Amino acid sequence: MKSRRCAWTRGSSSLMLRYHDREWGVPVHSDRKLFEFLILEGAQAGLSWKTILERRQNYRRAFANFDARRIAKYTKRNTAILLKDGGIIRNRLKIEATIENAKSFIKVQEDFGSFDKYIWRFTGGKPIKNRFKKISELPAQTEESQTMSRDLKKRGFRFVGPTICYAFMQAVGMVNDHTVDCFRYREINRL
Repeated sequence: MKSRRCAWTRGSSSLMLRYHDREWGVPVHSDRKLFEFLILEGAQAGLSWKTILERRQNYRRAFANFDARRIAKYTKRNTAILLKDGGIIRNRLKIEATIENAKSFIKVQEDFGSFDKYIWRFTGGKPIKNRFKKISELPAQTEESQTMSRDLKKRGFRFVGPTICYAFMQAVGMVNDHTVDCFRYREINRL
């Protein structure tokens, strides 16, 4: 039996519990997976993570399993098709941002050798291990997420404000924001 989880999981669906127990906060170094989380966090803007997580498989289907090179080639016709896709959030700005972000992502890969090398610079190449006791202590953004947001925007990315960047950092393990009483806190710190 699992011990205590982060308070934000109380009353969550089995999908959210699996996400918490297996993914949230685990350091990610796969460029494709980093791109997926960057896009999904941007899609979440103004919505709940639950809303996006429930549509994750649809996003993978609609956006070529987050293959940035394929998405970068999407045309206005692709955008029109995606705007009719009930399996994703049909927001023109977010869909167009995904296509533009794919182009910017490829440019970052070319400039730095990988997106992984670029993005992990914002935490000095290793996770920040926070020690929060209560979920209310978690910040919405940090100095690192603000710096990341400015740099991503400078490179042409959209839907990458500092709050979105911090949620991204939490998701991909750039920060360990499991509360210290959560069973995942120590597991993540050992990774």
